[in-house]
Amino acid sequence: METRELRYFVAVAEELHFGRAAQRLAMAQPPLSRAIQQLERRLGVVLLHRTARTIALTEAGSVLLREARTALDAVEAAERRTRRAAADQPGVVLAAKAGASTELLSKLLDAYAAEPGAVAVEVVLCGPGEPESLLRTGRADVALLHRPYDTTAGFDTEDLHTEQQVVVLPAGHPLADRAHLSLAEINAQTDLPLPRWPQGDGTYPDGPGPQIRDQTQLFQLVALGLACVVAPESLGDQLGDDYAVVPVPDAPAVTTVIAWPPHSRSAVVADLVHTATRL
Repeated sequence: METRELRYFVAVAEELHFGRAAQRLAMAQPPLSRAIQQLERRLGVVLLHRTARTIALTEAGSVLLREARTALDAVEAAERRTRRAAADQPGVVLAAKAGASTELLSKLLDAYAAEPGAVAVEVVLCGPGEPESLLRTGRADVALLHRPYDTTAGFDTEDLHTEQQVVVLPAGHPLADRAHLSLAEINAQTDLPLPRWPQGDGTYPDGPGPQIRDQTQLFQLVALGLACVVAPESLGDQLGDDYAVVPVPDAPAVTTVIAWPPHSRSAVVADLVHTATRL
């Protein structure tokens, strides 16, 4: 299969409409239809159920959509990393979630800068889920991720730090004086719903909580008494007097890991990883 064919199929599978897919690809519809038919013949499977009015993915089509996205991400990542490797000034791009692992990130940058042969580190601070995406698509060379919130499948990783979680409440809330709270008790608080973060496709899961785009928005809602959040205890340590922090013993522990592509042979990435593990 060619990357061109995969891009054609992804467009059709996401749009479920040949006309919209052709417009998205800036091409005519007939050659797009022929390309998908040729792909089906070559694979020997039916990828799309077609009727006069609708298009739907078959099981095989759903598998190819998932695999094609991964393959196209890998191709784009290879292109970006190759161009960065040819840059006049060597450097490395590190992606991290804004507001998370702040102390660890600061120590890592300082320690690496003191190493012989250290190069410039471009730090990209972004929202939840984005460091993983930047690493998969080649926009970052290395990332700080947090299990179980981030998926580390397909990466090489080193565990750096594990911590428990807390619930962040507005100061003065009736539960703020509790020694600890359970996840069930937190979920039962209808006046302080847990937030809803965007999923990979940009949509939000169903639920009563407010739709959140970034941590600034989230913590303003918490301070206003409109939401609560379960977060690693190190994040709770950074908050001011407008918030109360209560341990949640039955919440899963959060492990900060440093992750990089398994095929990476970058000496710069290796040096950065070694520095992180020494810390």
